Amino acid sequence: MAISQNIATRLLLLTTLLSLFLSLTISTSDPEELVNELLFLQSQSKTGVIHLDDHSISRFLTSTKTPRPYSLLIFFDAKQLHDKHELHLQDLHREFFLVASSFILNNPDKSSTSYAKLFFCDIEFKESQSSFSLFGVNSLPHIRLVVPNVKNPKESDAMDQGDFSRMAESMSDFVESRTKLSVGPIHRPPILSRSQLGFLFAVLLIWTPFMVKKVLTGQTLLHDPKIWLGGAVFVYFFSVSGAMHNIIRKMPMFLADRNDPNKLIFFYQGSGMQLGAEGFAIGFLYTIVGLLLAFVTHVLVMVKNVTAQRLVMVVSLVVSFWAVNKVIYLDNWKTGYGVHTFWPSSWK
Repeated sequence: MAISQNIATRLLLLTTLLSLFLSLTISTSDPEELVNELLFLQSQSKTGVIHLDDHSISRFLTSTKTPRPYSLLIFFDAKQLHDKHELHLQDLHREFFLVASSFILNNPDKSSTSYAKLFFCDIEFKESQSSFSLFGVNSLPHIRLVVPNVKNPKESDAMDQGDFSRMAESMSDFVESRTKLSVGPIHRPPILSRSQLGFLFAVLLIWTPFMVKKVLTGQTLLHDPKIWLGGAVFVYFFSVSGAMHNIIRKMPMFLADRNDPNKLIFFYQGSGMQLGAEGFAIGFLYTIVGLLLAFVTHVLVMVKNVTAQRLVMVVSLVVSFWAVNKVIYLDNWKTGYGVHTFWPSSWK
């Protein structure tokens, strides 16, 4: 009786271990099941980007034997850093969505080929701190490409920080250089929808006859010299204030002081970064000098009173000297470079 109970216990233990082994084998070694699951998750996402967490990282990466039948391009995000405008996390995340949707759109009906074996994913810090440590991610923005043969996530390819400036195009180049796959052209959403374009076209048709009449009679704004003068001043200010730099780099007007969150920083000391406010301040000083020079050379010369001419000239020179001195001072404070005067040799 004791022997029968011992055999029964051994058989029960053996059956349990066998079932556990089979369940683990099916869950971790069935590549088609994992690919189909990733394809399903991709189809459920509006942008084509699969959201991962610690559990899914374990399922699709660490618990799966290599070589895996797919590669993962992972965007690491942290919502608590979205207010750090200098990181451009939200902008880069949107560009990542564009690359993912463009890749899927440019390569349709290829679920059985290698094109379907690259999946775009994102992961958030608060939800998956263990995964951040697993990849060794300690700074953002960060993008990793995990190819099929990678066993240790820390050995996966990381996108260079300096390549993020080109946004979606640089991400596309990174994918193509590492996977030999073609992402194709980036499909950006149109600025205006079809309904908005139709409305604008209808307004243009209605407005055209009235505009033609105004042009023929010379009664448009383009015939007003003041408009051209204002436009010239605006172009000058736009050019010297670094506004184009602010638009391209999406620079903030100011930053919050890290030591005192209630304090705002309008001038950033250091040559590696320029805030919008300091660019506009320098542009304003340049514009003052330019307007004074234009006034002196085009308006003041028509004043017949010599005393008034001299007084206005002295004031213009003093204000211009003050403005230029401020520009030189701020440039020296920001970059450390000084501007030295050179006197004629005959004066020495």
